[in-house]
Amino acid sequence: MSKTSKPQSRSSSSLYRKLLCLFRQARLATRPDQNTMPPTIGPELASDPTLSPYRSTGVAFTSSSTSSSHTLPDNNHAGSLCSSPAYSSSSVSILFRDGDVDVVRVEGLRHAPIRLEARRYKSPAFAAQLLDILHSIHTPSWSERQITPDLVNIQKVSGSLTNAVFFVSCPSVPKTRTVLLRIYGPSSGNFISRPHELHTLHVLSSKYHIGPRVYGTFENGRVEEYFDSTALTASDLRDPEVSSWIGARMAELHGVDIDAVVYDAEPSDAFERGDQLAAFKNAKSWLPSARDVLALPTAPAKVRGNLDLDRFEREWDLYSLWLHQKEKSESASRRVFSHNDTQYGNLLRLRTLKPGQPAHRQIIVVDFEYASPNPAAFDIANHFHEWTANYHGATPHLLDPARYPSADERANFYRAYLTHTDCHLDAPASAPVPAAAPDLSAAALAAEMATLDGHVRLWSPASHGMWAIWGVVQAREALEDTEGGEPEFDYLGYAQCRMAGFRRELRALGVPGLELESESEPGPESASDALP
Repeated sequence: MSKTSKPQSRSSSSLYRKLLCLFRQARLATRPDQNTMPPTIGPELASDPTLSPYRSTGVAFTSSSTSSSHTLPDNNHAGSLCSSPAYSSSSVSILFRDGDVDVVRVEGLRHAPIRLEARRYKSPAFAAQLLDILHSIHTPSWSERQITPDLVNIQKVSGSLTNAVFFVSCPSVPKTRTVLLRIYGPSSGNFISRPHELHTLHVLSSKYHIGPRVYGTFENGRVEEYFDSTALTASDLRDPEVSSWIGARMAELHGVDIDAVVYDAEPSDAFERGDQLAAFKNAKSWLPSARDVLALPTAPAKVRGNLDLDRFEREWDLYSLWLHQKEKSESASRRVFSHNDTQYGNLLRLRTLKPGQPAHRQIIVVDFEYASPNPAAFDIANHFHEWTANYHGATPHLLDPARYPSADERANFYRAYLTHTDCHLDAPASAPVPAAAPDLSAAALAAEMATLDGHVRLWSPASHGMWAIWGVVQAREALEDTEGGEPEFDYLGYAQCRMAGFRRELRALGVPGLELESESEPGPESASDALP
C-alpha cells in the first residue's frame, strides 16, 4: 500500500484524500490473472502518510484495455487501479485532474520545458507533445525519424491517483522500447518531496542499478524505464528460492551510500542516534494527524479505546528509550537505506533475465516512497510481517500471525541476505556481478544469523507501531464520507490489528514500565522460536 512521509493535514483537500483512498483501494483490485504486472512504478508518495494499508503505490500494475492511437474522442476516466493491500477485486474509474504542479528539475536528468494535460491523452496534440519530450530527453530507441505522432500508442495504466500513469510504445517501429509516462497530479506535490523522490530514483538506478531508470523530466512529470515483469503474490514470499532472492536484493539495497541517495541528508550521526530514523520520525510526526482523525465524531468510541493514542505515545517513548539502551549495551542493527515497505505487491519478477546475471536479479523492487534511513533489522522485520498479510483475501486488513516465517524460513532469508551484504554495487553496469560475497565459515554465518534474528525481534514492534498510526491517518476519508459509502479497506481495523501486534510484542520483549493488561496469545516473535 503506498506510503512515504506522511500524514496529511486536515487542510488537505477532500478530493485529494478521496482520490488517494480510491487509489490505495484499487491497487489491490487485480484481474483474475493478478500476476500480470508489467510496469515498475517508482516512488509515488514519498512523504505522504496517507498511504493505504498498503502503502505501496507501486504494486503490481496491470494495464487497462483502454489505449489511444490518437483518433478516439477525449475521455476523462483513468483505468482501474490495482494493488492496494486492502481489497480483493474491485476496479475504480478515476478522473484525470490537471492543474498547477511545481516544476522540478534534478541535476543529472534531462528536462523538457513542456507540460502535458493527462485528460488529453487520446488527442493527436498530446501525442505530438509527448514525442517532443521523448526526443528532448534522448529517450533510448525513440530518436527514429519514422516515429510519428499517429504511430505512438498510449495506454493508461491501472494504479495511481496521485499521478496519471501510461505505457507508451510504438509497435510499428521495431526495436522501440516501451516506456512509462508519469504525469503528476495537481495536489501530489503537497505531500511528496519531488526533488527527494527524483534524486533517490536517479541515484539508485544510475549508480546501483536498483529500481527503474528515470530517462528525464518535463514540466509536470517524468519518463521512466518499463520492466516486463509479473508481481509477486502472497504465496511467492513463502517460496524458499524466491525468499532467498528477496533477501539478496534487500542486502544490495542496504549497501547503498545513505549520503549519496538521501536528498539533503542529515548528518550521519543523527541516524546513529536515532533522531532521523524513519521508524521513529514517522510515528511521531503522524501522531497529531491520527489524533485529529480519532477526534472526528464518526470515529467509534470502541475504536478510540482500543487504539488509545495517549497510551500508545507513552508506550512508544518507553520502547524507543529501552531499545536505544539495549543497542548501546549489546549491539545495534546497521543503519542503512531502507525500503520500509517490501510487501509482495512492491516486488516484481522479470519475465526474462539478462545473460550472466545472478538469479536473484529477477526480483525488482519498486515504490520507494517510504524509503529512508532505518535499521536494517526494521526493514527485515517489516518484510516478515508482510508474510502474514493477504491483501487479496476475505479480510485484507487483518494480519495472520500464524503465517509469520518460521525459524527455518527466517534462516533461509538471513543466509541469502548475509552472503550478499558485501556485493560491490557501485561497480560499472558492464562489470560482472558477483553472485555473492566471499563465503563465511559455517560457524561465523550461524553467529551472524543469530545476531540478525535478535535485532529483527527487537525492531519488530516498530513496524507494527508505525503502520498502526499510518492506518489511523488513512481512515480519515471513510470517516468523513457523508454519503455513507462502504469503504473498500478497513483502515481502522488494520490500525487496531497492528496496534495489538505492537503491544503484544512489547510484552514479549519485556519492555519495562508498560501498562499491564490481560495477556493475549504470544505472537510468532516469541523467543522460543529460535533459529536452528
